[in-house]
Amino acid sequence: MILPSALLSQFRQSQRMVVVTGGGLSAESGIASFRQALTGPWANYDVRDLATPQAYARNPKLVWQWYDFRRQLAERAAPSAAHHALVDLEQHIPEFLLVSLAIDGLHWRSGSRDMVELNGCVQRTRCVENGHLGDWDEEGETPPRCQRCGSPLRPDVVLLGEGFARHDVSRATRAVEQCDTILFLGEISALDPVAQFPFIAQRANACRIVIAPDDSVFSLMANHTVQTTPGEVFPQIIAHLLGKGD
Repeated sequence: MILPSALLSQFRQSQRMVVVTGGGLSAESGIASFRQALTGPWANYDVRDLATPQAYARNPKLVWQWYDFRRQLAERAAPSAAHHALVDLEQHIPEFLLVSLAIDGLHWRSGSRDMVELNGCVQRTRCVENGHLGDWDEEGETPPRCQRCGSPLRPDVVLLGEGFARHDVSRATRAVEQCDTILFLGEISALDPVAQFPFIAQRANACRIVIAPDDSVFSLMANHTVQTTPGEVFPQIIAHLLGKGD
């Protein structure tokens, strides 16, 4: 793909960048969305059964098993070329923050570190009573109990209706307010506060870039739009940035 010179120039000149990712990048690694994963024994359930605080209160074993199923799906997947290109980008930009709505942990596995996982991560757990993060015994009761306080564990993800952690929202919003470039990479759910990021970036006079196959609220406000999947073009952009392109 022939990339616009203005787009490549923006990547080269950027000093403060925010990158936002979501389910679109996960899909390139073969990870099913919530609804796509509702197959086989899970076909007759919906979000109210599996992914709300009320569902956990009613049937913590079922909710734990659902997220354990999704954790195993994520563990079998491999980070995509776009995931790895983001790691290279992070090393190149002086002030960088990755804001992800994905829960699969693939960004961490690929090597990303300056990151906010707004929805949490299915690879982690925290206890119900004290929020202790920690490991669990696969052979014990379901759900397992915290090794520090004995409280039941739950996946360290944001369940529907809980809202994002305030400190994560503050960190992400502050980075957008101060950035010179914001990149929306792949299909992303237009949830607040992420849906407000284009407006915040516009007020900050930051360049807004979208790489995604379909139009969205993000592309409507973009300075540059590349209408394809991240895997098709993003590694190529980073290769140019690092002087490895044609």
